Amino acid sequence: MNKAIKKIAIVGPESTGKSTMSIALAKHYNVPWVPEYARYYCSSLTADCTLQDEINMFHGQVALEESVLATADTEFIICDTTFATVKIWSDEFFGNTPQVVLDGLKNQPYDFYLLLDIDLPWQDDPLRDFPHMREHFMGVWHKELKALNANYTVIGGIET
Repeated sequence: MNKAIKKIAIVGPESTGKSTMSIALAKHYNVPWVPEYARYYCSSLTADCTLQDEINMFHGQVALEESVLATADTEFIICDTTFATVKIWSDEFFGNTPQVVLDGLKNQPYDFYLLLDIDLPWQDDPLRDFPHMREHFMGVWHKELKALNANYTVIGGIET
């Protein structure tokens, strides 16, 4: 992994435009894009997600990032979410986060985060579950990013 390449992460609650924003930024700046592994993984699940599934998604996201970093020839890459999402979902739905995820958060930091706000209308999707918990998860994201001492800014989607 080339540590000179910066990692910019697009994060936030469900249905805030992370994929759209990350693809647009990658195209605009002509830099590599790391997709959200959990989307691919969850689309093939035939049962409720388990803690082992969360661990699998962590490893998948790390592998995708490492693959993109290994071939990147740019100053930075854009990541459509991070495995911090695994920590959030694990804590929320299973009551704890696997140690491998906690270690990963310490050992594979991101250089900057764009936290997308919940001001866009909810877009229904088979992989989205909690339209009424967006405010809660926005608070969780703030808490997690502060706990990581992350450099981040909130991006709103609707002009006022």
